[in-house]
Amino acid sequence: MQIRRRPPNPAVAVQELRYQVRVPDAKPRHILEEIVWQKESEVDQLREFLPLQELRRKVQDVPPARNFLQILKQGKTRPAVIAEVKKASPSKGVIREDFDPVAIARSYEQGGATCLSVLTDKQFFQGNFEYLKQIRQAIDLPLLCKDFIIYPYQMYYARLHGADAVLLIAAILSNKDLQYFLKIAATLGLTPLIEVHTLAELDRVLALQDVSLIGINNRNLEDFSVDIETTRILLTERQSQMQRRDIVVVSESGLFTSQDLQYVAQAGAQAVLIGESLIKQPDPGQALANLF
Repeated sequence: MQIRRRPPNPAVAVQELRYQVRVPDAKPRHILEEIVWQKESEVDQLREFLPLQELRRKVQDVPPARNFLQILKQGKTRPAVIAEVKKASPSKGVIREDFDPVAIARSYEQGGATCLSVLTDKQFFQGNFEYLKQIRQAIDLPLLCKDFIIYPYQMYYARLHGADAVLLIAAILSNKDLQYFLKIAATLGLTPLIEVHTLAELDRVLALQDVSLIGINNRNLEDFSVDIETTRILLTERQSQMQRRDIVVVSESGLFTSQDLQYVAQAGAQAVLIGESLIKQPDPGQALANLF
């Protein structure tokens, strides 16, 4: 899956010839590419508001990050649960109208969540870094900043707002970027959750050094279709290799019932990330408790 990082230059008007020189394939080819192009623009704006040098100074004053990976391994439920605070998605639209991020986070905590995932993307998921900050101030559980990270700047920004872990999506990052981002995460005390959704992406990630946490996304990132069989297929192919390296595997997307959780756990996933199936329930924490 190839993602172009920046949109092609816009068509250029040539007055003398009275026509425009058009750029082929100037529109995003799928939703993931559209999101990445939007993220390029957002990060440019953030840098103008808060330059990297100043951001790095601010991060030095933030309390140390919680050990997301270690706490995930010690989760009281099997599989351990990363419960997601999410208002909307590109495929489903608004999932929860009465969205109170702190109340939802507290409900998850009471329901037995091991860690929390907080959507911070504004344009497509109606998330916000303020939600991450508010939850950090109210909740003790480790927090994953779930966004489309394409620059180290975003990792510093996530840490500033209380993140203990960050999502790194293999589909939108080169091998070189992934390895570099792993080093940045280590300096910040962040746990990187590297997400894959194909065997080819998994093999790319397994070729990297210092990988400790891999998420298998059951969602096809081009058309957003979901099949939890993806977790079983990828683990069948590479489980022994990941076990030798003590890599924790998280199954993501399409998990709605206790049977779904049992299925991916039997396939070898030690943790799951659940959002939509919980967030749309009147009491998300109780819905989580009911899964076990």
